[in-house]
This record gives sequence, C-alpha cells and structure tokens, in this order.
Amino acid sequence: MEGAHVPLVSLAGCFYLAGFGFRAFGWRLLFPSRERPDGARCLAACGAAAASGVVLPFRLDYVVKISTLRRLGGVTLGLKTIAFSIVALGMIDAVAMLPLAVSALVMSGPVLRAPLIAVVLFCIGSLAILTLGQRLARLPLVGRSDRLHTVYRRVADSTRFSRPTLVAGLLLLGCWTSRALGSTLLLSALGVRFSPTLALVVLCMSGATSILPITAGGAVAGMGTTAGVLFALGVSKGVAVNFSLAAGLMLTGAALAAAGLGLTGSLVLSFRERRVFAAPIPASVQVLSCVVPAGAETVSREARPVCS
Repeated sequence: MEGAHVPLVSLAGCFYLAGFGFRAFGWRLLFPSRERPDGARCLAACGAAAASGVVLPFRLDYVVKISTLRRLGGVTLGLKTIAFSIVALGMIDAVAMLPLAVSALVMSGPVLRAPLIAVVLFCIGSLAILTLGQRLARLPLVGRSDRLHTVYRRVADSTRFSRPTLVAGLLLLGCWTSRALGSTLLLSALGVRFSPTLALVVLCMSGATSILPITAGGAVAGMGTTAGVLFALGVSKGVAVNFSLAAGLMLTGAALAAAGLGLTGSLVLSFRERRVFAAPIPASVQVLSCVVPAGAETVSREARPVCS
C-alpha cells in the first residue's frame, strides 16, 4: 500500500464496507417473515464469516455465520432455517452476478474465457432453478430422494418470485456493484489505468470462489485467484501481487468493521428490548385492568380482579 493514493484507497474501503451491508440486508429478506432476524445481526454474521475466511479452510465460514446469528439472540432460529437461507442466498447471489459475468465474458480475451463460461453457466443454472420453482420437484432425480425433495421444496419456497426476493436480488446486485467499484478504485490507487474490463473480470473470478460450491472459498483463495487473473491479463507480477494482498487486507478490514457495527447494533437492540420488558406497567393500565365491564355482574366475587 506504500505510495498508493490515500483518498482512493479510503473510498474503495467504503465501497467494500457498503457491499457487506447490501449482502446482509439481502440475506435477511430470504428468511420467512415470522423468523426474520434484524439487519444488525445479519450484518454481524456476514462480517464475522467473511473475516474468518482468512484462517478457516474450505467452507467453515458457514459455521461461523450460523453460530454468530444464533448466539446474538433476537428471533429464535433453527439450524435448518439458517441453512436453507444460506443456500437461497447463494443461488440469488449467482443470479445477481449474472449481468456482471456476461459483461466480463464479452469484454475479456480468450485466456480467461473458459473459467468465465463456467461462472456464467452456474449463474444461468441458478436462474433456471429459481424460475422453474416447484416444477423441478417433479423431476425423477429430485423426487427419488425424500431428503433432496424436502430440501428443494424449502429452498424453492424461500426463493419464489415475490417482492422480498426481488428486493434481495437487487441488494445483492448492489453488493457486487460496490465490490466492482471498490476494486476499480483500488486499482487506480495503485497506479493501474482505469479499465472496466479488468475490474469486472477480477470481480467475477474472485467472486466465483465464494458462489461456486466446489471451490475452497475464503479470503486466501480469493487473493490467489485475483493475483492469477491480473497476471493473465497482462498486469505486471508486482502490481498483481500488491493488488491481491491489498484487496484481501481491505476486504478483511471491511468485514471486521461490518461485524463490529452489526454487533454494536445487536447489543443496542437487545438493550432496548430488555428495557421494554422491564418497564413498569402504567397506573392507568392497572386501573383499566380492574374495571369490570357492564353486564359482567354474574362474575363471581372471587373471579373479579382485586384492585389495591
């Protein structure tokens, strides 16, 4: 980061942090309305999971996300509810990335065409599953297994076309757009000339490590992918390594900031809820509770409320 343009680096960090906010509130809308946690707890869970990806291998950041959301309190959530919401989040996340992935595929050269095609196909497959909905449950492959059939029905119910699902998709599109803007600003801060193609390809290939279930995920995998993509696009090795390390560091810092903001908001909400429950009942309410309605003379004396 030495010699980088500080205002652009700061602005890139703000866009990275905004991306976590978009993701958290989009994820929140994928829960059933009666089991929907507040945005602060979702933000804390998303930030903690992303920050833990630096040290945790494979997909163990999902464990951090689930445990953080359950331990923060609020609405009581079961493991199945959270797990299905994460699956739904991954599918809508892929659909939200589809416009950016197609744009990157069109503007990129032949070097990265094959991996970008894989990303686009996965996004299209997620879109097809979301569009067909419950009709896919009639396929023999899904219907043979009761467990697979149950899982698909729950995910289809969470992602069926509705206003919350549409808003969640727009929020996740905002997340990827914020990440793209942050990467563009960071590249400019490190002295790389402005290139939307470069930013889109880097975003899609590094984002593929988080949305594709067969990849390792985590910040380390994202940094390695970013460095390899930049080097393949003709960026010098030093700049590619510097950008991947800087982007990984800033994303981790933004994740920690998001987790801190979410935890603070969750504590404030919990404190307010406790104050509401602990507040004394007003005297006017007590008097009203002791008033016997007209026509209730038949109520026995022992059953009537006693007023002091």
